Amino acid sequence: MKLLRYGPAGKERPALLDENGTLRDLSAHINDISGEFLNPAALDSLRQLDPNSLPIVEGQPRIGACVGQIGKFICIGLNYADHAAETGAEIPKEPIIFNKWTSAIVGPNDDVEIPRDSVKTDWEVELGIVIGTGGRYISEADAMSHVAGYCVINDVSEREFQTERGGTWDKGKGCDTFGPTGPWLVTADEIPNPHQLNMWLEVDGKRYQNGSTSTMIFKVPELVSYLSRFMSLQAGDVISTGTPPGVGMGQKPPVYLRAGQVMRLGIEGLGEQCQKTIQA
Repeated sequence: MKLLRYGPAGKERPALLDENGTLRDLSAHINDISGEFLNPAALDSLRQLDPNSLPIVEGQPRIGACVGQIGKFICIGLNYADHAAETGAEIPKEPIIFNKWTSAIVGPNDDVEIPRDSVKTDWEVELGIVIGTGGRYISEADAMSHVAGYCVINDVSEREFQTERGGTWDKGKGCDTFGPTGPWLVTADEIPNPHQLNMWLEVDGKRYQNGSTSTMIFKVPELVSYLSRFMSLQAGDVISTGTPPGVGMGQKPPVYLRAGQVMRLGIEGLGEQCQKTIQA
């Protein structure tokens, strides 16, 4: 299934995308695409519905982040061997963990703000993991049973804030609008191998990122298991798993975003995003 949320920011309604690309409203069956409705039993109940019996969503509504009420937005740094190489960083021995604040989350086609005083705002197309069943100390062998599905994330990053202003990466990662998420949550049964997905990103029509999840260093089961050693994972948590090469910081010379540009990005089977940059 492809699950999504549509409507004005803060008032999104749940929906699914049927096989013809038509939005079908799910409000009569669930309150939101959120943690309590992402466990296996709840997803199975949605699969039993006849999409043709659901109301059609008319027009071209705004698409919100594909998961509502996200509890934790956890990110993994330098998780692609070819991206680590372009930054000159060593391959991490263990996953590098940082956070994006939930206030950064926006819809896949919402505007992205260039923060005040920013000089190095950058882009990163990433595979998002959505947790459906929570847990602690999850084994790698059992990790995939905790995954509800996957989505596209743009891990927008301000590099000066991230690496040149002291402290941790977080303040360069969690600015408002720095977490476009969606358009859809694609349930795990539709993505049999999340480690063989093509992914790409363009700015103003120029393709900068053209990679594959096949170059991830730490794969999905290892990430879910690893994170659960340090925190309980809960239904509705989102894990952003790193980016392939082609970020602005890696260009020679570096290229950074400015107001008035357009980012387009996507991952095979998971849909596309499109954001305009504006000045905060």
